[in-house]
Amino acid sequence: MAVTPRADLASFRSKSRRGRHLDSGRRDELLSRLQELVLAEGFARLTVDDLATRLRCSKSTLYAISSSREYLVATAIRHFFRDATARIEENVRDISDPAARIAAYLAGVGTEMRRMSPACYEDMVSSDLAAEIYAVNSAAAARRVREFIHEGVESGAFRAVHAAFVGEAVALLIDGIQHGVLLNRTGMSSGDAYAELGDLVLAALLNKAGQLPA
Repeated sequence: MAVTPRADLASFRSKSRRGRHLDSGRRDELLSRLQELVLAEGFARLTVDDLATRLRCSKSTLYAISSSREYLVATAIRHFFRDATARIEENVRDISDPAARIAAYLAGVGTEMRRMSPACYEDMVSSDLAAEIYAVNSAAAARRVREFIHEGVESGAFRAVHAAFVGEAVALLIDGIQHGVLLNRTGMSSGDAYAELGDLVLAALLNKAGQLPA
């Protein structure tokens, strides 16, 4: 996963104030509550008035964070992926075994995505800006798994003959999860799909004598 969208999306970060200043503590507190609200309920039907009422603040306070409802939601989604990335990377940092690292990484992605309700997921993939943030993070997750695969091949833990193919297959499968194609066909949630992906990758890469990590 990744933290930052592409440069063409970074402009929404500059459209963040309408004349009112929030100290960093207050801003972080509101963003945390906004993030939890959006994750739990989605955002397509929430107006700025709704958000202000639910967060118990004024609309001007929300506009001090971002200049429109769209950018406000995008800020919450971006912070979700930022926080999720930090937790996942912290969990895999001290894992030296390549197979265990891939398993923990994709399981971590699954755990984080399970925090997102079906309503939020549907709203995210239906919103141009939020969907682009998701796409950037999905692409980063695919790159990260490819890095782990390369490390496993270098150490001899994985079969080199299949590594490049599996790395590209992971990218395609993550793209399928991101766009909902695999979810629609299987009825799985995105969180469960990422967890299953980990087992699939390891089954393809481990040496014949190897065992899947417990």
